[in-house]
Amino acid sequence: MDLSPYFKSVIEQDQCVVVICNLEHKIIYMNPAAVERYSKRGGAKLVGQSLLDCHNERSNEMIKKVVAWFSESADHNRIYTFHNEKENKDVYMVALRDEDGTLIGYYEKHEYRDRETDEFYHFT
Repeated sequence: MDLSPYFKSVIEQDQCVVVICNLEHKIIYMNPAAVERYSKRGGAKLVGQSLLDCHNERSNEMIKKVVAWFSESADHNRIYTFHNEKENKDVYMVALRDEDGTLIGYYEKHEYRDRETDEFYHFT
């Protein structure tokens, strides 16, 4: 059974920003939340561009350092990179690996820490 449509749907329905890059730091996918979040920087037009063009020199240095760390071991898969106090969110870089455990890319994941305010099972 091909699970790829299910996995893609999981990412697309996620309300948190997800930006997926290959090992050359090329943005290969942005979920709808990411497209909206980065709309002032080009939104969907960022796909195909280098992630390194979107960051300053210090951030680029750290991105490269994290990817090198991911490459060192199949156990190196997630690292906490930033907390945005204003938005109460944490940002992570997460390794993407193929079935053999070979590093094939990485993604940036934003996780908000605010408690949900909607009612349980609130159908709209």
